[in-house]
Amino acid sequence: MIVLLGVVVVILGFVTRRNPVLVVGVAGIVTGLLGRMSPMEVLAAFGRSFADSRSVTVFAIVLPVIGLLERYGLREQARNLIGRLGKLSAGRFLTVYLLVRQVTAAFGLNSIGGPAQTVRPLVAPMAEAAAERSTGSKLPDRLREKVRSYSASADTVGVFFGEDCFIAIGSILLITGFVNSTYQQEIEPTQLALWAIPLAVCAFVIHGARLLLLDRQLEREMAHAAAEHDLPLPEGADK
Repeated sequence: MIVLLGVVVVILGFVTRRNPVLVVGVAGIVTGLLGRMSPMEVLAAFGRSFADSRSVTVFAIVLPVIGLLERYGLREQARNLIGRLGKLSAGRFLTVYLLVRQVTAAFGLNSIGGPAQTVRPLVAPMAEAAAERSTGSKLPDRLREKVRSYSASADTVGVFFGEDCFIAIGSILLITGFVNSTYQQEIEPTQLALWAIPLAVCAFVIHGARLLLLDRQLEREMAHAAAEHDLPLPEGADK
């Protein structure tokens, strides 16, 4: 059980806000050494894992493509599009995206979204434009970062709780394989996927409510910022 101290390293690293890559790397080294592996065996394990998961290098292709799209106005076009939709606020837009992300993940379509390929170039700018239109004023940097964080959370929560509803996802197969081999059970992936559906519904209701409350938070904080700087209240803000 001492090898589980590697999990403690991960927790401490994220609590102290260290670099995630560094934290995971150190945790892997600590776990290997506590498991009585030699330094060369630990290094070989890292190499095998990297070679077996070649998909981790896809970012080297995705990021330049996203950069070119942004250079030629992808973010601006996304903002213009959302600006034409009159009653769609930031919270409502992100709630719809959360639902779409969950449903697509439930069918195994995890790769059609993500922080790099969807949230940064499309979802976050559209949410910012919706927030600025609903509050009637340009968002300060602090609130802009808040909208971006909510955009990322909609994507993360959607795919995290939606993917387990798909029976061929790696996490479901890992759980069933481990439980069946270790505890001599006969659990089918379909059973776990069915139990994941209520969790996905609860996640959508809870986080969807948080997203819908974002609009009120933005209006309240915009009104507070305007009062502090003795500026006129944004249109639609609570007095």
